[in-house]
Amino acid sequence: MKVIGIIPARYESTRFPGKPLVDIGGLSMIQRVYNQVKHASSLSEVVVATDDQRIFDHVKSFAGNVVMTSKDHQSGTDRCAEVINSISGFDVAINIQGDEPFIDPQQIDLLVSCFEKPETSIATLVRPITELADLENVNKPKVVLNHNNEALYFSRQPIPYFRGLNISEWLSNAPYYNHIGIYGYKIDVLKEIAKLPISKLETTESLEQLRWLDNGYKIQTAISNHINDAIDTPEDLEAILKKYFRS
Repeated sequence: MKVIGIIPARYESTRFPGKPLVDIGGLSMIQRVYNQVKHASSLSEVVVATDDQRIFDHVKSFAGNVVMTSKDHQSGTDRCAEVINSISGFDVAINIQGDEPFIDPQQIDLLVSCFEKPETSIATLVRPITELADLENVNKPKVVLNHNNEALYFSRQPIPYFRGLNISEWLSNAPYYNHIGIYGYKIDVLKEIAKLPISKLETTESLEQLRWLDNGYKIQTAISNHINDAIDTPEDLEAILKKYFRS
């Protein structure tokens, strides 16, 4: 099984323009992500997919693989689909967040292992929720799993609803999971889902994976306990710098 890791990286971000190029302890964010991803033993190739010449030139400067893609894509999945439509020879593509500078390479290997099951067409990671604040945070999507660890539904609201108990008691009475935003797709399936129209569920929750469930695709999950440090805002960057580089 040949697997390509794709790191979508766009310059224009509503909350943090230019964040792939911000300095984090002497290296740009995109270089830190790239370096971490290269340590994943399951990947045959790693490439950055960008829509901006500044990012393209920067990745080239540290001898990284990079391709230029359209500025019109609505999601990282669409950007990944453009990449795989221009290459061949891979069985699985992994869509890796470009804003997690300390992503654990073992998480990528864990995700790839989902495709050891021949029936897996799409896969993602989830993490057990241990804090009530994470359960209630609408910016941290939740997911309900079936007995095969396939995703039944994703929501920004706490799910499943535990009837008869105060929400403060839910975590001690049932398993709850946050979604980790890294995806794997069989190549042919990625080409298919990139052509699907936006669904009502997707628009309602603002979660693209609901488009795939809405169209009958199954999403296999694997459980990871690693806590990811994502940078969505300048405030997130400041917190990262304090955590890793300042005493």
